[in-house]
Amino acid sequence: MMECRFNLIDEPWIPVADYGRVSLRQIFSNPEYRSLGGNPVQKIALLKLLLAIAQAAATPKDEAEWKALGAQELAGRCLSYLDKWHDRFYLYGEKPFLQMPAIKSARIQSYGAVLPEVSTGNTTVLSQQQVQKHLDDGERALLLLTLMGFALAGKQTDNDVVLTTGYMAKSKSGKAGPSVEYKGLLHTFLLGRTVSESLWLNLLNERQLEQMNIYQEGVGCAPWELMPEGEGCDKARRLRNSLMGRLLPMCRFCLLVDDGLHYSEGVAHLGYKEGVVDPSMAINYSGKDPKALWVDPEKRPWRELTSLLGFFDQLGSQGFQCWQVLNGLDRACDVVDSFSIWSGGLSVSSTMGEQKVSGNDDYVESSVSLESTVLGQSWLSQLKQEMDELDTLSNILWGKVRSYFSTLKADNGKDVNKTHAGRMARGAKGLFWQLCERDFQDLVDQCDQTEQAANDRHKLRRRFAGYVHQAYDQYCPRETARQLDAWAKCRPNNSKYLKQEA
Repeated sequence: MMECRFNLIDEPWIPVADYGRVSLRQIFSNPEYRSLGGNPVQKIALLKLLLAIAQAAATPKDEAEWKALGAQELAGRCLSYLDKWHDRFYLYGEKPFLQMPAIKSARIQSYGAVLPEVSTGNTTVLSQQQVQKHLDDGERALLLLTLMGFALAGKQTDNDVVLTTGYMAKSKSGKAGPSVEYKGLLHTFLLGRTVSESLWLNLLNERQLEQMNIYQEGVGCAPWELMPEGEGCDKARRLRNSLMGRLLPMCRFCLLVDDGLHYSEGVAHLGYKEGVVDPSMAINYSGKDPKALWVDPEKRPWRELTSLLGFFDQLGSQGFQCWQVLNGLDRACDVVDSFSIWSGGLSVSSTMGEQKVSGNDDYVESSVSLESTVLGQSWLSQLKQEMDELDTLSNILWGKVRSYFSTLKADNGKDVNKTHAGRMARGAKGLFWQLCERDFQDLVDQCDQTEQAANDRHKLRRRFAGYVHQAYDQYCPRETARQLDAWAKCRPNNSKYLKQEA
């Protein structure tokens, strides 16, 4: 009989801000925990696990039952649920958590091979973070959890192993996880003042699931309660058609061992183009083909806030729609004074069925605090206007930097993205947005329609205009007479932007 050890309910493995690692029992027992730790993908995977536990323990019938539940009662029910299913949360044993002992015939991959930030094989190591290291049990548990939805496509999977008799042959390259898809999907959640409050705000009720009309099986059954036996078995089908299957997709069948893990493609999920999404994804179905909101390191998530809140002034299903925001915004405004909209993910590059983190790919995350009393269409319209003006400023800056180098004959007229002028223009534009990010929360706070807010917005506009000149000056030197002449000729004029709210 295999030894059951490292129970995720009792052992510390979940990173929590300001506290270090804690156990599942501690998460639901300590209301003072403010937020989860780890990189953005780990935060998403952990939040989805906690939501899966919460949905299994206490899915409300409707909003009235949800409101009566409250964050504290929800945490208590989750603790009772964990006690009931304690034996299913061992990382090692006869029924290891989210693992498939039957996959042990698959070849073993090193842990570094399935970590996107680790360099293996012939890949050049550029930083200490990319070096493969030994993982302890807590780190293995966190990796296993992220692989369930965020596994990257590639030949790391041993797809010669098929557990379901008669199941269609797997391709040589494993498919991307449903939480990643082609380029890395952006995920968004509402966050409260504590982890417990965040779980309560994001908990879906049965009525909402019916209205979403996405999951044929409704909430479904948590996989630790009823593990799939193979890729195409009845349990896998039910998981695929349920909310649980989007919180814990089990897109990889794994079995942890000391030096790595047995690794093969698992349950195959439909993607957003087939109409099946995670509640945390933002998808636009208004066009001929659906469009996803992807992770873009050059356009950090805070710049997508107006897109995520666009349903304030839209009819029907126009624009981007994120179910987690759509279902949670009104309830959050009703029960808490303030909350945050958090977005994050990992951008990846896809080539010939292989995904990797390269070039400009990176983890991104942003959190924007909102006051419940000011949210509404007029507030959003003002914020959208301000963001449109900032976009105009950034485009003007890009053009002026291009003009500066063209004046100096430094632009050879080829593909603008490959010229020195193009690179400098992109760099200046990127610096401008980096500088603006530090003041974005203040801008969000000053978009109500009071006279004081209007005065504060104008002060912010002067600051943003200063960032245009700061970025221009950094990328357009004026050390020689020719440079000084080009610098003065091309320097951006922000007077129109500043006069609009004078």
